[in-house]
Amino acid sequence: MGSTQPFEATPDARPRPQEESPKPPSGPEEAAGRLLDILNDSSAALLVVLGHRTGLFEVMAALPAAPSRLVADAAGLEERYVREWLGGMVSAGFIDYRPAEATYHLRPEYIPLVTGTGTDNLARTLQYVPLLGAVGPQIVQAFRHGGGTLYSDYPQFHQVMAAESAAVNDAALLDRIMPLTGREAALRTGISVADIGCGEGHAMNLLAAAFPLSSFTGFDFSHAALEAAAAEATTLGLTNVRFEYCDVARLGRDQEFDLITAFDAIHDQAQPGTVLQQVRAALKPGGTFLMVDINASSNLEENTSLPWATFLYAVSTFHCMAVSLGQGGVGLGTVWGRELAATMLAEAGFANVAAMYLDEDPFNVYFIAE
Repeated sequence: MGSTQPFEATPDARPRPQEESPKPPSGPEEAAGRLLDILNDSSAALLVVLGHRTGLFEVMAALPAAPSRLVADAAGLEERYVREWLGGMVSAGFIDYRPAEATYHLRPEYIPLVTGTGTDNLARTLQYVPLLGAVGPQIVQAFRHGGGTLYSDYPQFHQVMAAESAAVNDAALLDRIMPLTGREAALRTGISVADIGCGEGHAMNLLAAAFPLSSFTGFDFSHAALEAAAAEATTLGLTNVRFEYCDVARLGRDQEFDLITAFDAIHDQAQPGTVLQQVRAALKPGGTFLMVDINASSNLEENTSLPWATFLYAVSTFHCMAVSLGQGGVGLGTVWGRELAATMLAEAGFANVAAMYLDEDPFNVYFIAE
């Protein structure tokens, strides 16, 4: 079920996955244990990503308990590497090992979390760990000298983002997300829609296929992403969607669209306030803006209860804030928060702003602005 509430709702009305902040260690020994846990868990993250990218989890989910040679052969991989990976996954608790038979078996409770294309697959999400780590040297230099990074410093980021977004959109865009806008009937009869920072365009293509009488335009400034978006549209045989190279801070459209969307894109912008103003100007009178962004607070003390708060601040430091600063921007960051988002929407000229939530998507808040 989706829930609708005015932005001024009390904190108790907002999704809170966890009530208490992590307790600090009582002394050096507990602190050392905490760091060793981090070392092991971050190492496990790298191994999980390997299992995802090589297809090992999918193979093991379909196999009974098997020796490393059989696992490797089924996956078409080198046995020695597979055996070492299996050792790491056994010690991380993902895989059971029977020494008498020297066989390995993926524990059933992990299967839905590391396989498939749905939203439950967290192995896909863990790909951010090595991607962010790869730009570590640039981030260290930015700490010392200012500036930031370029989108080109993250060669696989668009693909990972696209896969993450596709999982959510395939599961919920048509049935759960678009109803929040109140524009479903209009989409069926025909309206103009734009997506800001469309990436590889899967959301626009899904909507274009579902609403053939409406027209759709995706804007982005990644040529590679736009090429992927156009290729998918061609494969699907769509004629009512197009993708344009554009710096959305210079969108320059005047009352052209009935509905504009932005999926996890505004906080990355160099000048997010300007982008929001451009969005407002591009909407027709009575138009709607759907802005999906991170469900966190603008206040640090309110985020410590989020189980994924550390990840949000890390991805901001290594990517979202850094790419904004790298463009000479304001460096808003991933964790700009609901409060600042609502304020900036109002400053951009949106008179009515509502924050909406989907129970099945605790990571995001859905702003409907008019």
